[in-house]
Amino acid sequence: MDCDRCGADAVMHAAYSGAHLCESHFRESVERRVRRRVREDELLPDDATPEDPERWVIGLSGGKDSVVLATVLDETFAEDPRVEMVALSIHEGIEGYRDASLDACETLTADLDMRHEVVSYEEELGVRMDDVVEDDPENMAACAYCGVFRRDLLETYAEDLDADKLLTGHNLDDEAQTALMNFFEGDTAQMAKHFDASLGPFPERRESDHFVPRAKPLRDVPEKEVALYCHLRDLPSHMAECPHASEAYRGEIQSLLLKLEENHPGVRHSIMAGYEELSGVLAGEYRDGDDDDGPALSPCENCGSETARDVCRKCELVAAIEAT
Repeated sequence: MDCDRCGADAVMHAAYSGAHLCESHFRESVERRVRRRVREDELLPDDATPEDPERWVIGLSGGKDSVVLATVLDETFAEDPRVEMVALSIHEGIEGYRDASLDACETLTADLDMRHEVVSYEEELGVRMDDVVEDDPENMAACAYCGVFRRDLLETYAEDLDADKLLTGHNLDDEAQTALMNFFEGDTAQMAKHFDASLGPFPERRESDHFVPRAKPLRDVPEKEVALYCHLRDLPSHMAECPHASEAYRGEIQSLLLKLEENHPGVRHSIMAGYEELSGVLAGEYRDGDDDDGPALSPCENCGSETARDVCRKCELVAAIEAT
């Protein structure tokens, strides 16, 4: 097949749009979608200046998604004095997996001349995921522990780094899966929270003094296109799946979504377009008559993190692990 734009050999066919694109135009397409999302979500406010720049902390795992995100953002904003970028990587303590991905992070950030910070579960929490999986005191999937720990450390260190925004590499498939899970669970409160937490344009979100706001500039790009972009540019990345990955329900949703996309190209985009609109409406509904900033939060009795309970979930899990 030939590229629709220049007649060169096509490297990909997007069934949802019918487009055939060569390497150059495919790369341009991915980069354009990321930059458009940055504009539409208004990540860079009008009042950012070289004297008072925005600081974006990028959650960099070394996988294809975060590597592509960091690369495109760096090529877009590295010369813009209104933006500072810091890469933040987390070592969970998974032997034979995370060390390789951190090597990719270090190679990439050196190539980009981007500041890179690394924190570990072992140093910060006194736990390693390999040991957590073996002991499993709460009888949960590994991802349930890891999700709590990772979110806490990303948030804590984004705040310590004085971040204005925390950016993660969630792609279109990731977000469409989350949308379907919330639909199927009938969780309208979570849909509303999703809008304010990471989906809505920044001027439309409810502001919070408790957490660094998040953004997902890669969320319009399908996972396979992220992988192809990473491959074509020969970016340093670690493609292996976590050996402890076991999100059974999300796996079912992923399989369903892939089948739907195969039979009905464009369904992921349609799901997200409707979900984003609905989550915005729900966010407005949940705010009506509510003048505060959501649930009452106070410092965790153990670590000081903001939580709606006396002891945060992270500290509860760490205590359970230490008790085994």
